Amino acid sequence: MTRENISTGSKWEPIVGYSRAVKVGDRIFVAGTTGADADGNIVGVDDPYAQTIQTLKNIEAGLHKAGATLGDVVRTTVYVTDIARWEEYGRAHGEFFGDIRPAMAMVEVSKLIAPDMIVEISADAILGASNQ
Repeated sequence: MTRENISTGSKWEPIVGYSRAVKVGDRIFVAGTTGADADGNIVGVDDPYAQTIQTLKNIEAGLHKAGATLGDVVRTTVYVTDIARWEEYGRAHGEFFGDIRPAMAMVEVSKLIAPDMIVEISADAILGASNQ
């Protein structure tokens, strides 16, 4: 099976040793993704909804580079720094995945890599799994 590493060009990818996504056959694994914009600025500081929207847009872009769509996503894992605000994170997730309905977990963590990051999401997709 052929492996394809998909990069965003982030300076951190070669330093830390990761890819935005890895495609092996019909499977795509998207790394933990945060709400940074194209310039590396965190969108939605202290706004779970806005930051989750940006995070999911970033995941969508990675999927597109791998030849997939959000419809191919079968699982997401949402890491949040304040589970009490789950409805705000969940509302954004639902706007992207309400009809797709992948398996999903939301887990509270003590902190993420930067203080302004309050959500990180990873996703697994299978090409052709779209129900859209």
